[in-house]
Amino acid sequence: MTTPSGPDDGRPEPGLSAIMSERRQLINLAYRLLGSLADAEDVVQETYARWYTMSPGRRDAIAAPGGWLTKVASRICLDLLRSARVRRESYVGEWIPEPLPDSTEWISGRSGGATAEPADPADRITLDESVNMAFLVVLDSMTPAERLAFILHDVFRYPFGEVAEIVGRTPAACRQLASSARRRLRTERAPVTPTPRAQRAAVVREFKEAWQAKDIEALIGLLDPDATGIGDGGGFVSAELRPVKGAELIARGFASLVERAPDLTFLERTVNGQPGLVAQQDGVTGTVLAFDISGDRITHIWAVRNPEKLRLWTTG
Repeated sequence: MTTPSGPDDGRPEPGLSAIMSERRQLINLAYRLLGSLADAEDVVQETYARWYTMSPGRRDAIAAPGGWLTKVASRICLDLLRSARVRRESYVGEWIPEPLPDSTEWISGRSGGATAEPADPADRITLDESVNMAFLVVLDSMTPAERLAFILHDVFRYPFGEVAEIVGRTPAACRQLASSARRRLRTERAPVTPTPRAQRAAVVREFKEAWQAKDIEALIGLLDPDATGIGDGGGFVSAELRPVKGAELIARGFASLVERAPDLTFLERTVNGQPGLVAQQDGVTGTVLAFDISGDRITHIWAVRNPEKLRLWTTG
């Protein structure tokens, strides 16, 4: 690889390829920690900036550059998580993590739009159980230290000794943080028999068809009686400011959306690794919906409408 190493000189850096190969790992880590791809990209950019502001001698002295990059990115994320609680106080309505399409469906990079350059494959998030919307929402309820300890150890398999160096606590304290995070997951996500993907997709398809038809009874039949619907408009577009609870209220709310916008188009898409829906008007994505499904009933719907969180879904 012959890319220049940075501002220090114009000569290629022998280890640059190895350094840049850490980018996907860092993006994956930062997204799971922050729930925002935009913030994750900023974190990774800042991490590499700190690497290249060091002298070549200091960089050469680092025995494990990948570990150094992970440590720096994690600490930046920890600072952002701590400040996020303050920033959320001024956020309009509910905050939902940024939804991700399937990697084959990513439309563009940071700028969005059909004419933008294709997204860098290194920016794509590996979609697995640790990025489904229900999981991310529970992560967001954790303390910053719990979230960091849990993600580093349980998801990325870092030993507690290394986690301790990043979090700034003892290994024993980090074990307790991760244990507390697991308890929170068990408490907030009641154990259920996993619903096969094909069955989940069938439920989502039935919901789409009932929604298009404004069939309130069919929508109610697909929803758990205690289902919860959450919208995120961020103050930019209309959305419910508080969670909507109960199958009938949710069903009537979705039916009314079609009444107000009869030209909506509904597409079945993968959202954070799970079957979801996209609602478009005049070819432009206005809403991305993620679902949590137990058996043949929908228990949660997350409707992301904040345009700042839909840049990867923009088609016009």
